[in-house]
Amino acid sequence: AQELRSLFPQNAVEYFVSYYDYYQPEAYIPQSDTYIEKETEINEEIEKLRLAATTSLLTRRDVIVVASVSCIYNLGEPQEYQGAILEIKNGVRVGFEAIMKMLHKMFYSRNDIDFKRSTYRVKGDTIDIFPSYSDQAVRVNFLGERIEKVSHLNPLTGDITPTSQTLTIYPAKHYITPQARLKPALKQIEEDLRLRIKDLRKQNKLLEVQRLE
Repeated sequence: AQELRSLFPQNAVEYFVSYYDYYQPEAYIPQSDTYIEKETEINEEIEKLRLAATTSLLTRRDVIVVASVSCIYNLGEPQEYQGAILEIKNGVRVGFEAIMKMLHKMFYSRNDIDFKRSTYRVKGDTIDIFPSYSDQAVRVNFLGERIEKVSHLNPLTGDITPTSQTLTIYPAKHYITPQARLKPALKQIEEDLRLRIKDLRKQNKLLEVQRLE
């Protein structure tokens, strides 16, 4: 990726590989009634690069992505990802609570103490947002129910640079599922579980049934 950046300095050269430093799938051993929980360790820097690659693909036409086989796995519908973005601009009338509600849907969590990627913090009439895919944060100053000023924020130094441009905040995770799809999916999962338990009872696998119930 670094080599390609030197060859294509005007392009967005991104890096998209698996973000797991460690992955152990969950497992169950009926003979000893042993359940092994899934364990994962995610590399936050690689996760940032993956999200940055997605953001570039949505906003530019000159993108080069250096990727591993992990790029073939489904990340959800692009339309749903694009439908969960937040556009911020000076003068827009929008409520404080509406912004925080939207950030919650985009998988940003409020953290007024440890300001890091995928979080936002609130102080008075100001919201600071640290995008999951960037090293720069965004500061939004409100005046009542209107955005008074939007600025780029350096999370390390606290320096701010006001901007008149519209800033777009993208989701903190790839997997965005609207409620309209989530509810029928949960219903189908419950039905599949009922059928599976029924099948295990027929096989007299009561230990497995107990675990599932």
